[in-house]
Amino acid sequence: MSITVVGSVAYDSIETPAGRRERCLGGAATYFSLAASYFTDVRVIAVVGEDFGPEQEAVFKARNIDTGGIEHTAGKSFFWEGSYLENLNEAKTHNTELNVFASFEPKIPDAYRDSDFLFLANIDPVLQRRVREAMPGVKLVAGDTMNYWIKDHRPALLEVLKGLDILLINDAEARMLAGNNNLVQAARAVIALGPRVLVVKHGEYGATLFHSSNPKGRKEELRTFRAPALPLNEVVDPTGAGDSFAGGFFGYLASQETLTPASWRHAMYYGGVMGSYACERFGTERLQQLTRSEIDKRFDVFREITHLD
Repeated sequence: MSITVVGSVAYDSIETPAGRRERCLGGAATYFSLAASYFTDVRVIAVVGEDFGPEQEAVFKARNIDTGGIEHTAGKSFFWEGSYLENLNEAKTHNTELNVFASFEPKIPDAYRDSDFLFLANIDPVLQRRVREAMPGVKLVAGDTMNYWIKDHRPALLEVLKGLDILLINDAEARMLAGNNNLVQAARAVIALGPRVLVVKHGEYGATLFHSSNPKGRKEELRTFRAPALPLNEVVDPTGAGDSFAGGFFGYLASQETLTPASWRHAMYYGGVMGSYACERFGTERLQQLTRSEIDKRFDVFREITHLD
């Protein structure tokens, strides 16, 4: 089944203890689509400037990602510069240039409207809601957000949450969104806002899935599943690991004919696999060079060290 993702395609300049790279191909939609493309068909809605050329386009085409929804416009692409010299778990932002992304208005190609799955990457919740409402026929909708939208655009974000099946955020964002420092209580509060599934990412410590069949998220209805992170010998660049997790997680779900409890558990592990690969090199370099065989072998490592089955 096909996934449409709406989000950013950008350039990143990154410095970590492993070195520095200038103007790597990045952006949430880029990481997500590359990770998800190993499991299913992916279509991208984004905007880029005149500095996005055939070389960058080829990265998507090599993975058979449909780029018909990427709008090319005059100006420069979104650019972010940051470092992880003090803490690999937290980026220090040095420069952000929205450029053409500042006036982004997602345009949905007619060919994308039959998509089965929709992922709303981290963008303005007003835009997320517009895309969601324009694609009412999708079977499953997942989304991401960040502290800026939670803090300063809460009313718009709450409207988006009503239309989501799955929300993927980190633990600090979950606590902020719920106004509760207890993660279990925070998860229950977030689920009560709309999503029936909440995936909380813990960086190098893995991720936790919370779900409830009760729309009010009463205590007795909340269920959880925790997937650890794979210990890595070296972390080169953690940029995009969360978006890659989302791509592996949602891409795997889209590859399944039916969604069983085992499907959700396996999706959590495939998300961890793709997030771990993203960290091994700068930018999207490792995600571009993977094989499905490598992905499945790493999944088996997760199975062995955690006794998944």
